[in-house]
Amino acid sequence: MALEHALLAALDERSGSGYELARRFDKSIGFFHSATHQQIYRVLRRMEDHGWITGRTVPQDGRPDKKVYRVSAAGRTELDRWIAHPSDPEQLRSDLAVKIRAAGPGTLPALLAELTRHRDAHAARLEVYRTIEKRDFPAPHRLTGPSLHQYLVLRGGIRVEQGFADWCQEVLDALTTEDHS
Repeated sequence: MALEHALLAALDERSGSGYELARRFDKSIGFFHSATHQQIYRVLRRMEDHGWITGRTVPQDGRPDKKVYRVSAAGRTELDRWIAHPSDPEQLRSDLAVKIRAAGPGTLPALLAELTRHRDAHAARLEVYRTIEKRDFPAPHRLTGPSLHQYLVLRGGIRVEQGFADWCQEVLDALTTEDHS
């Protein structure tokens, strides 16, 4: 996914300044697509040059003026084109899986520590997602339109994090049992 399309999706939901987008990105799309604040600002300029977004300057009291962006008709056309264009199924790339395959008896303690760290990180992210789910989507059966789409993406994240946490625990259990056999 190009950062341009992630930003178009975010701006299509709600216009905002580069700073606001970067903060929103960190709390939503950023769970699925990472970008630095510098990358976001650079891509916003490029998107404006392409005519996909328009920006208007908003004066602020006691602070520098800010530029607020919104999706233009050309940007919506580009987003629609991108949505309709087939994308390849994502392929898992996991350093942890390669470490598991390559581990030997001498590296087992380090691998177990790494598995525990990964399991705990996925469990923590899972809890963040579940908190968002409870806070933002208390009645999912009533959702429609963009709110339903956001919820479904969040559910995908919940399932992925649950799966990774469970898999790490399964590997830990199997290697710990093997180590004591």
